[in-house]
Amino acid sequence: MDDLTTHDQADKVLAEGTTNLRAMLGEDWEVSIQPEAASPQGGDTGWDAVIRLASRHDSNFTELLVEARTRLTPKDVAGHISSKAQLVRRINRHTRLMVFAPWISPKTQEELQRREIDYLDLTGNVSLRVTRPAIIIRTLGADRAPASHRAPSSKPMLTGPAAGRLVRILADVRPPYRATDLAKSAQLSVPYVSKLLDALEDQLLIGRDNKVIAHVDWQALLRTRAGALDLAHHSNPVGMLAPTGIQPVIERLVQADGFAAGSEILVTGSYAARPVAPIAVGGQLMIYATRHDDASMTRLAQELGLMPVPEAADVLILAPWDLSVLHRPARLDRYWQVGLSQLVLDCLSGPGRMPAEGEKVLEFMAANEDIWRLDDLGQAGRHRTIDPGTRPQKLF
Repeated sequence: MDDLTTHDQADKVLAEGTTNLRAMLGEDWEVSIQPEAASPQGGDTGWDAVIRLASRHDSNFTELLVEARTRLTPKDVAGHISSKAQLVRRINRHTRLMVFAPWISPKTQEELQRREIDYLDLTGNVSLRVTRPAIIIRTLGADRAPASHRAPSSKPMLTGPAAGRLVRILADVRPPYRATDLAKSAQLSVPYVSKLLDALEDQLLIGRDNKVIAHVDWQALLRTRAGALDLAHHSNPVGMLAPTGIQPVIERLVQADGFAAGSEILVTGSYAARPVAPIAVGGQLMIYATRHDDASMTRLAQELGLMPVPEAADVLILAPWDLSVLHRPARLDRYWQVGLSQLVLDCLSGPGRMPAEGEKVLEFMAANEDIWRLDDLGQAGRHRTIDPGTRPQKLF
């Protein structure tokens, strides 16, 4: 039972979970909570209830050792939940440990499934597999925590510009490093960084050796961050039309060499992904511009040969909601574009085929980590960029 919550809350989860399980199995099964069993090692049992599933047609039954939680993280599963499941299997390989919770995140479900631990949440995410008697249940519920099930937490989430700065540095720079080093590099407060690292560790997105970050699951980290974003909502796009086509705009971007109308400009989206993920042609050209006021937009349109349009735009000018979006740019083609980690975030949170392009960029990054990932936080300065034409040099 979660020691950060009351017994009453856990009891409510247990009661509702048992009711839901009874409804799923139907009238052919009797589902009952048994008197608390004795621990094989003496003392407390280590679980919250024993639920018996008995067939009404014969003498077959099985027992589930249930732990009721009001909050469950991947770190919990990898830690004592996994240890407890191993203990249960040593006692009786036919007995299952099952976890009840108000809501279980997709990442936590993956950890439970990987360790063959059954689970049920009150939104309908259920996985139960019993061999004797044969019972298999797999249903999907909410993939986001309902408001009524969100436990209050002082830990920050992966939303907002500050989180974006930290996520990009964690992805772009290999560990080891400490919270104080990350805070200095990202220009964030140490308390904020420490709290966010705690949250990331709970989700197994980072691993620490004492106070040192020793491992970063950068692919899962970027996917998780992208899941909290909506490119169209966060970037305030301004639609433009290229009367003579996209290619002349590309040529002007090459000539501008990263600057136009007094703004720093970087390509993102499909055109930026194409050099490493050529899965489609066409699409909108997306450009970040640091200046987004009307006068700057007018000058930028003139320099790039564009016309503002209310709809049917083939070029979108995006506003970076934090300057870290522009940090560590790369030149994979003849023009400057956002760094690969930012490109993944933009594509995965973008419309249409962009998420598929983002996954292809991730594949490229995973296969070529040595050419884009930095070895030291001291290299993470905003302007450390080089042309990647001389591979295997780094892209930044």
